[in-house]
Amino acid sequence: MLPEWRLGNSLSTTRPRLAKHNGMWSAAAQPSHRPAGWFVPNDIDGFFGLFVDNLCQLIVIAGLCPVVAGLPVSLVVGRILPGIAFSLVAGNLFYAWQARRLAQRTGQPVTALPFGVNTVSLFAFIFLILAPVWRETHDATLAWRVSLVAGFLGGVIELAASFCGGWLRRHTPRAALLSALAGVAITFISMGFIFQIFNAPLLALFPALLVLIGYAGRVRWPLGVPTGFIAVVAGVAGAWLLRGLHLAPMPVWPTSSLSFYPPLPIVGGFLGLLGDPHVWRYAHIFVPMAVLNVVGSIQNLESAEAAGDSFDTRSSLLANGASAVVGVFFGNPFAPTIYIGHPGWKALGARAGYSVLNAIAVTIICLTGAIPYLTWFMPIEVTLGILLWIGLIITAQAYQEVPKAHALAVAIGFIPTLAEWGDWVLETTLGKAGGQSVKDVAASFSPDLFIYGMLALAQGFLFISIFFSAILARIIDRRWLAAAIWCLIAAACSACGIIHGFLWNGPGIEPDLTFFHSKGPGGGVPSGLDFAYVYLLAAATLAGLHFLKPAEVQH
Repeated sequence: MLPEWRLGNSLSTTRPRLAKHNGMWSAAAQPSHRPAGWFVPNDIDGFFGLFVDNLCQLIVIAGLCPVVAGLPVSLVVGRILPGIAFSLVAGNLFYAWQARRLAQRTGQPVTALPFGVNTVSLFAFIFLILAPVWRETHDATLAWRVSLVAGFLGGVIELAASFCGGWLRRHTPRAALLSALAGVAITFISMGFIFQIFNAPLLALFPALLVLIGYAGRVRWPLGVPTGFIAVVAGVAGAWLLRGLHLAPMPVWPTSSLSFYPPLPIVGGFLGLLGDPHVWRYAHIFVPMAVLNVVGSIQNLESAEAAGDSFDTRSSLLANGASAVVGVFFGNPFAPTIYIGHPGWKALGARAGYSVLNAIAVTIICLTGAIPYLTWFMPIEVTLGILLWIGLIITAQAYQEVPKAHALAVAIGFIPTLAEWGDWVLETTLGKAGGQSVKDVAASFSPDLFIYGMLALAQGFLFISIFFSAILARIIDRRWLAAAIWCLIAAACSACGIIHGFLWNGPGIEPDLTFFHSKGPGGGVPSGLDFAYVYLLAAATLAGLHFLKPAEVQH
């Protein structure tokens, strides 16, 4: 998900030329241009940028899934990556065809929508679904199947939400949507990888600084070579220099072999897990992720329209959701998405061909089992700067794309995600330290840490982030009744255990989905019902303000 670091004049709209006829001014007929073929020279520039981005996602999946989630390399190479190829080929070819069709209809050059694996959703699935299931069960196949069902349900939600995405966006403050994404970006993307970069400075720091220099400084390198490509090449050269000087260990040769790994449909009932609690305890992850994916895609479609390419909203969103659902049936749990940055690709002069080239390159890499060999040759550390930049740009966007007064609403939305990140660090640490559970050691924590409060804030953190940000944004706008409605939604979710309420489960926690169940004050563990009472009280207060219409304090 590369940033819009250079838009040029692509955001300006073109005024129709005026002509005088019989004393009257009218719009002159626009010249009809025959659109170029499927490929233009600038598609090469667009391809490098999009492909490097997609390649980073593939390397992260191949590098993190075995280490963090216990998935065997054979599963990643033989099933997940071919499934990803199926998803991305379907989407890239559709958006290329869509751009070509629009160009033929309008007679104007059109740039295809960029498309690839959803970065934020990728990390959410690895760290918050795959890893917890594997830690609990030590069954990698079950973890994969649970993630497939979560991916399927998320895709179905995307398909359904494509018909009402505009309504969702109109009634949800932008601060709430962007803050939820930014919270994941600054923690699970940026935070972990900045630690990894500084853990291996000779290997990772210089490529990361090159990324910051090129993107933040808006540097156009000689021959127009993309910044990400330069950073990766410099990082790989540095890595092999360090290995040659025995300052870095030689990597282990991949255990998998180069071969042909076709996308194979899932035979057997992974959908039989639809009623499994292993799936639904992670609904607070995949449901908001799917909704955020739809709304983010709508925003990117608006960005493309501002740059001059007006794509049909519904078909674009349906293609996005369909790619996710179809990919699941071929082994890919990671949702694809329409990427940010269409005006950047348009400013480069890319058209439809760069999307086709990306589909071809991704297919070759995923179906040949080449990713382990690429990670052997190109350490994951040299790509971390690009991922760090993605996390930073998503976080910065949360503040830049909202009204200035809503900065408070963005800030408060980060807090639940920080709690979830703290819970993840805690569970991981305890697991590595001998398999102790949070429940076993929570009572021995210092009271100053308020561990139960952190866990209550972590349970359903994406929903909590959206609710907190939405409530505060509506309060800032003095829209008391709208804020009260958001409080009522939060109260209902708390009472049902979707947010805040939790039960001990093996090494960590899980949602307490026992409707309107209260654990009581014993043990100092708050229940979801405790929070529901408070949200109801806040809703009543806000409704009262709506009718009282208090004067505004002047600063």
